[in-house]
Amino acid sequence: MRVLLFTGKGGVGKTTTAAATALRLAEAGLRVAVTSADPAHSLADSFGVELGPRPTEVAPNCWAQEIDSRERLEESWGEIREWLLEVFDWAGVDALEAEELSVVPGLDELFALTELDGLCSSGDYDVVLVDCAPTAETIRLLSLPDVLGWYMDKLFPMSRRVTRMVGPVVSRLTSVPVADEKVFSAGQRLYDRLDSVRRILADPAVTSVRLVVNPERMVVAEARRTYTYLSLFGYHVDAVVVNRVLPDEVSDPWFARWRESQAEHLGSIVDDFAPLPVLRASLAQEEVVGVDALRDLAKELWDGIDPVDRLVVGRPLRIERDGESFTLVVELPFADHDVLDVSRSGDELVVAVGPHRRNLVLPESLRRREVAGASLDDGCLRVRFSV
Repeated sequence: MRVLLFTGKGGVGKTTTAAATALRLAEAGLRVAVTSADPAHSLADSFGVELGPRPTEVAPNCWAQEIDSRERLEESWGEIREWLLEVFDWAGVDALEAEELSVVPGLDELFALTELDGLCSSGDYDVVLVDCAPTAETIRLLSLPDVLGWYMDKLFPMSRRVTRMVGPVVSRLTSVPVADEKVFSAGQRLYDRLDSVRRILADPAVTSVRLVVNPERMVVAEARRTYTYLSLFGYHVDAVVVNRVLPDEVSDPWFARWRESQAEHLGSIVDDFAPLPVLRASLAQEEVVGVDALRDLAKELWDGIDPVDRLVVGRPLRIERDGESFTLVVELPFADHDVLDVSRSGDELVVAVGPHRRNLVLPESLRRREVAGASLDDGCLRVRFSV
């Protein structure tokens, strides 16, 4: 089973790249599903067909879907939402306002992510491709399983026990609705699905992220930051796709400065993102819409390369041992000392890069050891633990 995620700055062509790659894999005889996690769906526009929340066959061996995140929200959040509505009603909140408050902003996108678990566990597909939202939304979305997992592991069991103990007393003293076992069970089911998604996404043997860029300064700068943040949360990036490169046939002098600028950025991408392979797709003469146009793009993009392969082998998070000493290695490409903060809190190592923070639960072998030092060298954070 393989999962391929395509992300990048809005408008760089990640949807087109994901759709073209799906067709390439389907032509190789693999059963492929491509799904959109972008709230502003454009997968249907790319294939030139109508798509719904259920997989639709768009070509032999290739199915595509645009998730109805509101529908998924109702399926997974219904029981919790009913309890919240009761609480808001008890508090005197207007019914319309209560309806809005019962859904946390961004929650529908989170439930869309759980669709990945269903596609992977169905046994119907060999490869699942995800057309992700633009980078900022993607990083926020992909960090949620890790953040929510920390809450569920640390606080959820305690909240459940406290409610069981105090709930009956509160019910006798006041009319405030108390969450019952049905509500906690719904939360547990949601967590179990997200935990399954987290295990799928964090396994580099299963999941690879491909960054889609255009040879432009701001786009490349954002891709660098994205690479850093994805690595922080344990996601394995194994390729960069440079889209809309001026083809050699364009020789008009008017494009000379543009070609020079693209060549400069292409060289920077190859050097800076090494050892990641850099794949290229030329600027098309017209919009890449429909199966035939997508196949042409895939032929150029994946010439001589199998998209299902792990194009770079590695682990963003690993432990290295030298005799009796241990070093926790966190790959943070492009990270800078000025935006990096490392601290320890009990059994956790807290790593913050810019606006993003991850609580890493230390394995048993490191919990009883003290941190002896930390350094950031060549895009790797190395935290040394004393013997």
